[in-house]
Amino acid sequence: MVDLRVAPAPSSAAVRARFRRQGRRDTVPELAVRRRLHARGVRYRVDVRPCRETRARGDIVWKGRRLAVFIDGCFWHRCPTCGHRPTVNGVWWAQKLAANVARDRRTDAVLTGLGWRVLRFWEHEDPEAVVEVICSELARRTRPRLGGGSP
Repeated sequence: MVDLRVAPAPSSAAVRARFRRQGRRDTVPELAVRRRLHARGVRYRVDVRPCRETRARGDIVWKGRRLAVFIDGCFWHRCPTCGHRPTVNGVWWAQKLAANVARDRRTDAVLTGLGWRVLRFWEHEDPEAVVEVICSELARRTRPRLGGGSP
């Protein structure tokens, strides 16, 4: 078992630069989805902890509707179709990426147990299709209006 708290040295200057550029929020796929949601008049919160019971931060969150959206990077979350498996420091990376996936499943379980709906998408998915799924779920989770209305 390797210590995941201590990352191995990057294999080259190019690798070091690539990982330093990698942002935690406002990634290109996130921005594409958010732009389309905003154009449809859908408002949301960004990079928010849905609840106190988990440290995870949803990429797009509606607390009142208990809906959390995560747009997962194919590398960091081990996409089954295009996730890259590093060969340099392979043992460390295999354990690191497996820990990321396990953390994702724990987050899903905590949120679902608290009545949240969790939607996860891969970074390579079509943003328009992602927005369709999100809007459909938002329509199902519309908050009931207080007072007035028909019987």
